[in-house]
Amino acid sequence: MPDSLQRIVIVGATSSIAEHCARLWAAKGPVALTLVGRDAARLERVAADLRVRGATVLVRTVDFSDPRAIRALADTVVAEGMPQQVLIAHGSLPDQQQCQRDLGAAYEALDVNGVSPVLFAEAFAGHMEPVGGVITIIGSVAGDRGRRSNYVYGAAKGLVTRYAQGLQHRLAGSASALKIVLVKPGPTATPMTAHLPQKGLAPVEQVARQIVDGSAAGKPVVYAPGKWFVIMMIIRHLPAFVFNKMNI
Repeated sequence: MPDSLQRIVIVGATSSIAEHCARLWAAKGPVALTLVGRDAARLERVAADLRVRGATVLVRTVDFSDPRAIRALADTVVAEGMPQQVLIAHGSLPDQQQCQRDLGAAYEALDVNGVSPVLFAEAFAGHMEPVGGVITIIGSVAGDRGRRSNYVYGAAKGLVTRYAQGLQHRLAGSASALKIVLVKPGPTATPMTAHLPQKGLAPVEQVARQIVDGSAAGKPVVYAPGKWFVIMMIIRHLPAFVFNKMNI
């Protein structure tokens, strides 16, 4: 790839939010995108669309639950060219009731939504800390306070929040130009939420635009849409005797 290309790595590149972010980056061009996922066929479909839009695209598959495979993937991608930006966008929305009944489902939800994104971020941070860049991690407003309706998912996203805060704190005491951007989307209209009532869900295009703009600005935290900053500030500060009466 020519050195003039901006290099961006997208982990979980087949997610709807990630795909829309990639289209925005491709429109800015020139850009070299490395798409990381688990399903090669789905990755290739996304890659074909982005190539039509003018992007240079590579595809990489990896086991998202294997720490050694994640490390090897990061090493390989960096050897091909140091990325200026990494977007970590994978996750799934588990069924809370199933997680309560089935510890295997709970484990999988915690792994794919919490542990795996953290491992990817740490693998790339080790390479990028000396040279700078941006690592954007998609968390969720669900991680701001545990709620009965989705507390396993919220716990995973709470892990992502605490990790991002700790990494930001670590880098703040160094000379590194690496920025960590934590994105907290509210409910967004994507295939992951297709089974939910669609009224009130944010358009995926709007959320993607906020992610791209927030990453470019190196913002520590991006609530998408921005109204969720106020909503979650209120929810976080509600006293327990009030919060525990709410069916949310």
